[in-house]
Amino acid sequence: MKLYFDKRLKDPTYYAQQGFRNGKKTTTRNVKKFGKHSELLKITDDPEAYVREEIRKMNEEYRVGRVSYTLTADFNERVPRSDDKASSLTWSNIGYFFLQDIMKGLDLKDFFKQKTSDRKVTFDCFTISRFLTYARILDPGSKLDTWNHLGSYYEKPDFGYQHILRFMDLLDENYDGYLSWLYQHSNSVVERDPSVLYYDCTNFYFESEQPDEDVVDEVTGEVLRGLRQYGVSKEHRPNPIVEMGLFMDKKGIPITMCLHPGNTSEQVTAIPLEKEVLKMTGGAKFIYCADADLGSYHIRQFNSMGGRAFIVTQSIKKLSKTLKEAVFNDYHYRLRYNDNPVTVGAIKCVERYKEENRELYNDSAYKIINADSALDLGLYEEKVLKDGSVKKVKAAGQLKQKVIVTFSRKMMEYQRAVRKRQVERAEKLLEKKDPEEIKKGPNDVRRFMKRVAETKSGEKAAVTYELDKAKIEEEEKYDGYYAVATNLDDPARDILAVSHKRYQIEDCFRIMKTNFSGRPVNHRLPDRIRAHFLICYTALLVYRLLEAKLDEQGTHVTTQDLITTLKNMNVTNVHDVEYMALYNGSKTLDALTKLTDLDLDRMHYKPKELNQKIKKILK
Repeated sequence: MKLYFDKRLKDPTYYAQQGFRNGKKTTTRNVKKFGKHSELLKITDDPEAYVREEIRKMNEEYRVGRVSYTLTADFNERVPRSDDKASSLTWSNIGYFFLQDIMKGLDLKDFFKQKTSDRKVTFDCFTISRFLTYARILDPGSKLDTWNHLGSYYEKPDFGYQHILRFMDLLDENYDGYLSWLYQHSNSVVERDPSVLYYDCTNFYFESEQPDEDVVDEVTGEVLRGLRQYGVSKEHRPNPIVEMGLFMDKKGIPITMCLHPGNTSEQVTAIPLEKEVLKMTGGAKFIYCADADLGSYHIRQFNSMGGRAFIVTQSIKKLSKTLKEAVFNDYHYRLRYNDNPVTVGAIKCVERYKEENRELYNDSAYKIINADSALDLGLYEEKVLKDGSVKKVKAAGQLKQKVIVTFSRKMMEYQRAVRKRQVERAEKLLEKKDPEEIKKGPNDVRRFMKRVAETKSGEKAAVTYELDKAKIEEEEKYDGYYAVATNLDDPARDILAVSHKRYQIEDCFRIMKTNFSGRPVNHRLPDRIRAHFLICYTALLVYRLLEAKLDEQGTHVTTQDLITTLKNMNVTNVHDVEYMALYNGSKTLDALTKLTDLDLDRMHYKPKELNQKIKKILK
């Protein structure tokens, strides 16, 4: 602050004048009025010296963050006019500062600098990458929508929509290198733990009525399959889909991903992507963990070499008769908690409401069954025939492995409660006398109904439907049972603990689809589709790294609370004098403040301070 007065006047008025820099804009404002020269003579012999001393004291206060301003408000003043077609917001988000604090460890500025050093690129790839990632987490939408809302961020970046599309083309060109770079540099943010790798696949649907056609390369003759294809959708949507495979480490942080046409079998995606992971990790030894659909014979065999191991979910229903007998004979079961012998019958019959039985009720039993090549695990492999078609055949070959079977009373009760409601729905359908054709889906209630045709000699058959009690009884046999197959010799408790964490990869898919609105995908070109998912993957990685750092400091924050807090951290410009917070405190904000030195839990900010904060984390 400095002294300002009009020296030409005989009786000037003294002001404290402050200069402000808001981005590229510099302004000055009179922030305090001391009075006229004649008025100040009543309290001092030298008004100018008196005012200069007061301003010196104000500057001292300003340096330590305490200052008072005299601002005037004209309630007749109109909002600034513009030629824009729609009014824009006057607040700015600073919550993304926390995301950038994580992203600085990824060194993406260097990555894009290397990839564009020999190209004439007229836009800043790093800036576009940053804001596409922020938007996917805080305000997910189309790329055009993201571009339209760039003004809602404190930095207010200036790049065109066409630059976003050109950036996506460049990103797709460096698909493999980008994923590898993210993994290698994420170690500087959170120490990665690839000792266990979880793998799973999911589908993303598109707003399209037709799948992509296959294209033949005119030079090589290779058939390039269209990316958007009709495939099996759990949501039963009649839209083309793209399949994503995702590897995740032991801490729940993604390692890499792959994309395939929607009609690709999941089983053929695991090993090729796993080979890419081996390159990224320098051939590290790890445990492959996946569900039953991604645990074929070839996948298990591949992870029985090179010091690797596997833990995959095993379907009990698909076991051979010999192994099923071993599961249900109720011998050699032990409690997971203390390894004491127990029977499944005892757990089923225990009175759950008695205090002395709570420990037994909450625990589960397990049994280890050796299952080598002599026993049928119901595994299949896919063989490519001479005509190019794919056929499922029963797996044959020797493989050292064992099956760990568990039984949980809680799981049994849950499964029976679900089935009870399904049977009730099936009974209501039977009351209609003419239900639709019976489906055999694993979760369709009509699987409990069977078609009965009765006829007399020479007469038309009378078709009726009734509950299939045998089917219901057969399903009840498996209630509460769960199994995994593995080639590890570790204690069963440790193996089951590793398998239990598979839910985290489902969490990753849920975050991408729900919180980040990764679907429906509105892109059409394959390179733009791949770039879109690379952006979604980057957003997931940044979010998971932030979540992991919060966990390391002993703070657990839910996905919704974290995103909501970052999204609501908006500030408004008050007469170019300060930025005032438009958000309140929370436990999530306290955790973020403790994690970083950004100090964004204050009510008032000097423009210079915010500029310095973002400049520091962009170095």
